[in-house]
Amino acid sequence: MRSHLLEGKVTHLRTRPFSHRLDYSVFYFALDLAELDEVAGRIRLVSRNRRNVLSFRDGDHLDPPAHDLAASFRQHLRDQGVDPTGWRVTLVTNLRVFGYVFNPASFFLCRDPEGELRFVVVEVHNTHAERHLYTLAPERRGASHVASMEKDFYVSPFIEMEGEYVVRVREDAAGLRIAIDEGHGGETQLHTSLVLKRVPLTDRTVARMLVRYPFVTHKTIAAIYLHAWRLWRKGARFHRHGEATRLHREVAR
Repeated sequence: MRSHLLEGKVTHLRTRPFSHRLDYSVFYFALDLAELDEVAGRIRLVSRNRRNVLSFRDGDHLDPPAHDLAASFRQHLRDQGVDPTGWRVTLVTNLRVFGYVFNPASFFLCRDPEGELRFVVVEVHNTHAERHLYTLAPERRGASHVASMEKDFYVSPFIEMEGEYVVRVREDAAGLRIAIDEGHGGETQLHTSLVLKRVPLTDRTVARMLVRYPFVTHKTIAAIYLHAWRLWRKGARFHRHGEATRLHREVAR
């Protein structure tokens, strides 16, 4: 299978109005969308759209939720004016662990028949059960896929809506590196990075990851709330969800 695991570290570094850092170890599934049934059939701890220790649910992705993720995602690309015929799409994401998942961000890596990384689609989730897709074409070609986008989705109550992202993605045989800088007016406020090494996808490696990172999705949401409390204690400005979104839309108009 082309599908595999990714293991490594996620880092969040806030640079203003004060410094705040969050590091945690994690693993992800890197799933070829053409192999979803094959993965569920070969890996005993993984199921698709039914209960297991680890479960992949198509409806955990896209908006509206997908029934057949591969077909729905290819339609998303067509809606963006892209013909994905012959393309290979890899989804980097967390699966449900004992029925629960929260993915702050998942990444669809879209390669053409020649293997060139043509688009990166970032699917962002917030704690208000909302999700949003950013479809990124590279601004320049090279070893890394580099693209920028205007912020258009409420994520954190401690970062204002006005801003932009710069996303850098580099994938090779050894693993995957993703860096996302969020800022405003040319000044970075938050730097996020994922540094992940490739691990074969087998029953043994999946079991090992579950022992090494038990309840990984539960720990993700717990870390979000813990560090939100720490930011609040430090005096970070709080932007309410409805108000921040409304003001952003009024400015955009």
